[in-house]
Amino acid sequence: MTALAGLRAAPGLDAYLEALEERLEAAVATHRGVVAEVGAEALQAGGKRLRPLLVFLATPPSGQPNVAAAAAVELVHMATLVHDDLIDGAAFRRGHVSAWQAFGPAAARAAGDYLFARAFAELAATGDPRAVSTLADAALCLARGEAVQRSQTHDPDTTIDAYLERCALKTGKLFEAACLLGGGRLGAFGLHLGIAFQIVDDVLDCSGETIETGKIAGTDLREGTPTLPLILAAREDDSVRTALAGGPLDGALIRVAETGALERSRVVALEYTQRARACLDGHLRRDELEALTDAVVDRES
Repeated sequence: MTALAGLRAAPGLDAYLEALEERLEAAVATHRGVVAEVGAEALQAGGKRLRPLLVFLATPPSGQPNVAAAAAVELVHMATLVHDDLIDGAAFRRGHVSAWQAFGPAAARAAGDYLFARAFAELAATGDPRAVSTLADAALCLARGEAVQRSQTHDPDTTIDAYLERCALKTGKLFEAACLLGGGRLGAFGLHLGIAFQIVDDVLDCSGETIETGKIAGTDLREGTPTLPLILAAREDDSVRTALAGGPLDGALIRVAETGALERSRVVALEYTQRARACLDGHLRRDELEALTDAVVDRES
């Protein structure tokens, strides 16, 4: 995400990110044992820290960014990655062996639960019940989104609206929560940006590259997860439709690109970034937030 480099000039951001990493390390290390070890591995794997960045940018310039809230939202995100890898049987995450592969399914399940618990402990310590409620609502949406995804598996007739609803639940709501935890009024911005982020992720999964999230290209097709490019391609190509429904995969990923579904999906992602930008009228950090939307859609990983 080279477009994010310009954000480093934002006053106070470097100090904030340093404090964030220290807080995350302390939160994960609170209780010794295998769950803390798995959590530490997940933390060391790194990441873009997009959600904490949203907390920072959504905070009014006159205010103080809430590092505890930023740590909490990132811990929830980390917990979902650990659990998702276990559910999906993913062997790698960001170039590292996934938690369940390294430590076993039981340890990974417990570690994901631990990270969720540490997230809410961090936020509860601030004494802000509204913040706890905001993150709890987002966590509930994550669970609902996972259930929706399971119900849509191997269904090439999944509608675009149903797919977008799933994106909102699984990704958009946590972006929204990050913005709300910043104390500003940018919840809608976060929701639209999160949906755009997920669409781009799903395009990258079909692009023939191993994306930064650690997913090997074609994972969604192999697992029968109906994403926007796969839904669009399945409408035009029988081989993609058959593969998405659980049939043979031979050549189907190449056919997705040949239908033009990747380009059309990127157009939808751009539409959501435009919706996000429309929420920024008069915002004092508009330039930085617009740079963030550019980084989301222009990334190659």
